[in-house]
Amino acid sequence: MTTELMQVIAQENLRTHIEKEQEEEALKTCVNPLQIWITSASAPACYNLIPILTSGEVFGMQTEISITLFDNKQAEEHLKSLVMETQDLVSPVLRSVSICTMVEEAFRQAQVIVVLDDTTDKEVFTLEDCLRSRVPLCRLYGDLIEKNADESVRVIVGGKTFVNLKTVLLMRYAPRIAHSIIAVALGVEGEAKAVLARKLKTTPSYIKDVIIWGNISGNNYVDLRKTKVYRYESAIWGPLHYSRPLLNLIFDSEWVKREFVETLKNLTATGRQFGGILAAHSIATTLKYWYHGSPPGEIVSLGILSEGQFGIPEGIVFSMPVKFENGTWVVLTDLKDIEISEQIMTRMTSDLIQEKLVALGDKIHFQPYQSDTELHKKDKRISLLITDDSQEGQISDEHKDLVPDEEQDLITSDTADFQNLSPQTTSEKPQSLEFLNDFESKTVEP
Repeated sequence: MTTELMQVIAQENLRTHIEKEQEEEALKTCVNPLQIWITSASAPACYNLIPILTSGEVFGMQTEISITLFDNKQAEEHLKSLVMETQDLVSPVLRSVSICTMVEEAFRQAQVIVVLDDTTDKEVFTLEDCLRSRVPLCRLYGDLIEKNADESVRVIVGGKTFVNLKTVLLMRYAPRIAHSIIAVALGVEGEAKAVLARKLKTTPSYIKDVIIWGNISGNNYVDLRKTKVYRYESAIWGPLHYSRPLLNLIFDSEWVKREFVETLKNLTATGRQFGGILAAHSIATTLKYWYHGSPPGEIVSLGILSEGQFGIPEGIVFSMPVKFENGTWVVLTDLKDIEISEQIMTRMTSDLIQEKLVALGDKIHFQPYQSDTELHKKDKRISLLITDDSQEGQISDEHKDLVPDEEQDLITSDTADFQNLSPQTTSEKPQSLEFLNDFESKTVEP
């Protein structure tokens, strides 16, 4: 082969190589990244969520993502600094990060929408006003999702302020994709596991299958009947897949019925253990399960629209046990021995139905559910308190020892709940309006 011929072949090879590289670059530009929108992006949960999304753990290292931070105009400067910090991560899966403060442009081509707790500067004096204040924003979001979002969009509602209500309202105003809207319940599930782990002196991740029923951000029911503990240090040991029923390891049933329930109620009411880190991790984990499936054999709690499973009324968003597989979820209706008493089910569903009716204006006042037993006890207390002014202190002391301990606890609880329902303004309580959840109670199945 002559030198001239070798040079000609080399030039042809070089041109072919350059053309091939150009084609590969063109193909890369044709592949659209996964479009992720985060609402109320100035919230602390967003700050903690971004590093998890850009790590590749949620959607996989082969999926590039583009993040848009959506909030009002007042948060623009904060969002700009958040964009710079996100770019500093130099994530290989992050194609771009941008901000949006123009309402009409919201959710453009969105494939994943994360709805975080919204803040408000409006004064809210009653629970009913707060419930109704959820409607305009959910209606706006629903209309924009219907208009601008991708047909395959998935919407995930997180936070701890009327999560079930916001989810069902979004379904109402975005009916085209109602089947792809879910509410995150893993935050409450994580709180319960952490409390149980501290009691057993073990690691929270070793505790599986805690089921959260009902209202994620209010009156829910913590079911431990299927809960298992792995790698527990005791006289009985086994391989890594060996587990023991949790209720067989907690011998103090009174702790489960009282202290455990009260601890969870306080955590939910104050939000001290439900900050940005837990909210972000719960959302990211739920998204990961949604795209890649949940661990085999593991029960996951998820807020979805009821279709009558487990005797739950249709048309409300209710947290129930599911598993994720093949890009969707399956309700675990075949679980055995998880029947819920009629009173507990009525308590949970009554509040959720009333929330929806009050928010939509079909009901004027919200009335927390009270069983016949509770009403009887309240009437009994009132009858003890109706006395002459001169005998009021004496009669109270005389009957103090006659009131059972649990009834005295009930009196304290009712008083606190009444105080929480008194007219308040947002200047007196956090802007997230979490104080309005304090009237809710929790139940646990031992």
